[in-house]
Amino acid sequence: MSPAAAARRLLVTRPRAQAVDWVQRLAALGVGAEALPLIDIAPADDEASRAALQAAWRRAPSLAFVMFVSANAVEGWFGARAPDQRWPEGLKAGATGPGTAAALRAAGLSEVQIVQPAADAPTLDAEALWARLADWPWAGREVLVVRGEDGRDWLSAQWRQAGAHVDFVAAYRRRPPRWNPQEQALADAALARPDEVAWLFSSSEALGHLGACRPGADWSGSVALATHPRIAAATQALGFGEVRTVDPSPDAVAAALRALPAR
Repeated sequence: MSPAAAARRLLVTRPRAQAVDWVQRLAALGVGAEALPLIDIAPADDEASRAALQAAWRRAPSLAFVMFVSANAVEGWFGARAPDQRWPEGLKAGATGPGTAAALRAAGLSEVQIVQPAADAPTLDAEALWARLADWPWAGREVLVVRGEDGRDWLSAQWRQAGAHVDFVAAYRRRPPRWNPQEQALADAALARPDEVAWLFSSSEALGHLGACRPGADWSGSVALATHPRIAAATQALGFGEVRTVDPSPDAVAAALRALPAR
């Protein structure tokens, strides 16, 4: 491992609470990392959103499947549960990534209630999850997708083509980041001295926010790790000079960071 590669600090761009958790987990692996959130998560706590979540909870016993697009979706959904409401024993929950699955377990679901991509899936995404679900009898059944105010619709299109009825409920809102002065300075330093850091991206939306926060910035000397090929493509489109795709786990990210060449 070269000294230059070893000295790189990792900027974790997940929403604040998740970024802080990742920084702590990476520190346990000997990785120096700092949180630089590129998405701000706000609760869907207006009256209409609360009513929609409560209505969805009341429908839960009649649902065939509930898809959670992120850990934020899990937290928003279970945070809206009334004291007398319980997750139906036979209801399955879907997750495309390990963070969402971990949030479902933390909320009380068992392993048999959680469906996620196969352990050897080449990517952790909607396509890999659908490979586990495509043969299920979906015709006439009801599926609920718990997400932010919008999202990618590929998976819901597969369910509809299989004959299922798909509804959506917003459990949170995504907004551009609200950086404090220290985070502003961290972003400026990363631009000024790109050989000292690497960026970790887990969302294409985060890259759009980065471009808006630093319009016209030259990213050609910057290095990034991206947790999906689509995110890697968006990172390259923003102008990052080197982009590597990595599995969305702290162990994989730590190994990928250490494998970066000296600059």
